[in-house]
Amino acid sequence: MKKSAFFLFLMISVSAFGQKVDFRKLKSPILFKGDSVTAYRDPMTVWHNSTFYLYFTLTEIEHDGKIYMYTALSKSKDLVKWSPIKKLTPKDQNLDFSSPGNVIRYKGKWIMCLQTYPRPDYTVNQMPRYGTADSRLFMMSSEDLENWSVPILLKVKGKEIAVENMGRMIDPYLVEDKSEKGKWWAFYKQNGASRSYSYDLEHWTYGGHIPAGENVCVLVENDEYVMFHSPKNGIGIKKSKDLTNWHDVETALVLGQKDWTWAKGRITAGYVLNLKNDTRIKRYLMFFHGSGPKTEEEGDFDKNASIGLAWSDDLLHWEWIK
Repeated sequence: MKKSAFFLFLMISVSAFGQKVDFRKLKSPILFKGDSVTAYRDPMTVWHNSTFYLYFTLTEIEHDGKIYMYTALSKSKDLVKWSPIKKLTPKDQNLDFSSPGNVIRYKGKWIMCLQTYPRPDYTVNQMPRYGTADSRLFMMSSEDLENWSVPILLKVKGKEIAVENMGRMIDPYLVEDKSEKGKWWAFYKQNGASRSYSYDLEHWTYGGHIPAGENVCVLVENDEYVMFHSPKNGIGIKKSKDLTNWHDVETALVLGQKDWTWAKGRITAGYVLNLKNDTRIKRYLMFFHGSGPKTEEEGDFDKNASIGLAWSDDLLHWEWIK
């Protein structure tokens, strides 16, 4: 191949497939750093068109002391430079849409699941206060991963169950059944990790629950389900062939917590993205949040929470920027 033709081929390849992400350019395990009036929590990421779409819970303490949660978005090509944060949901303490679980591709659209976390009349002198019994699961759709529809309720207990009788539920996650295409499972925090299934994302049937923490993320690897969940501190990992019988692989992965003042209070909400087969990444990425130096109960829940990044070749051994 002539030199000019080779460089043309190279330029076309880079344009078509994007440049390789250079993890050496990262200067810290922190992607978004919280402070005394801001918390970045519950990260979830889509890798599309050589772009990371990072969705997360953004919590802001305003000048009058009121606290609001939003589902927010920032984008990056390289995990280093990030676009200005865009709030995707309204300012409303009776809703506080948050904890985006994941995004799936369904019938030509992007579908995101998320929760409400109502905390009406919540102010700093009440910290921490958690979402009420009216917390429920929702989903919204998008054509472009940036502009999203009005959220609609996920009646994961079945249409015959009244909204007020569904019980408190948070932290949804959607995954397609590994053995039955078109069957979708919704995992959520209620009585441990509950799950329901649907064939149209509208009509749901309850499917049971297992002991587990919050912020469930489920991958399908080697014909097996791999669940990441958050106990009191750290990331737990479970495996199952059938969604009913699970065994623990890891009970409390805490990454570099012993050296991280910013995450001394808690490591939680691990979201794992499988990019092993993408030549630009070649690894699993874990987005998580850490809070500290105080524990969440001591106040670092709606403030001083930061989004971090780690990566792995095998889902068991993890690395991060030291």
